[in-house]
Amino acid sequence: MTPNIALEKKLNRWAYVVSAVVLLLVGLMRRVKFDLGIDFSFLPPLHASLNALCAVILLMALWHIKNGRIEQHRRAIYAAMACSVLFLVSYVLYHFTTPETRYGGEGILRMVYFFFLITHVVLAAVILPFVLFTFTRAYTGQYERHKKMARWVFPIWLYVAITGPICYLMLKPYY
Repeated sequence: MTPNIALEKKLNRWAYVVSAVVLLLVGLMRRVKFDLGIDFSFLPPLHASLNALCAVILLMALWHIKNGRIEQHRRAIYAAMACSVLFLVSYVLYHFTTPETRYGGEGILRMVYFFFLITHVVLAAVILPFVLFTFTRAYTGQYERHKKMARWVFPIWLYVAITGPICYLMLKPYY
């Protein structure tokens, strides 16, 4: 495939827009609440499941690419991105409609929880545009640039996908 730089520029602009909108929504969701008359308390286990599934799929994508299975790698990345999009839509919906659940643990577990939560949230915000840029590079046929970026984007995305369910499991007793 011949690299398509013009398409990359257009997709990168969309990546910036999507990232900005997501960050804006995440910033607003704790301040703004909507009453839709629906109990969305069933969503946190779904969030954790989508994140855990994303982590497994990411590991499969890594295995595929390490074994030269490019098409399977591509499909796995599409599936991981789909999990992340479903998670994000569900997460924003939940937090715009449901009061915040506070962690009630004490001592070292409280410190561990907040370490995971803070690193999860910060890295999720930081990595979003870079996941999109990495995807764009592959999608536009710039495989060497994609590979170079994926080497550091992948482990952060994987960390975010793993720490989401950890935070959920630690918060679960307080829902």
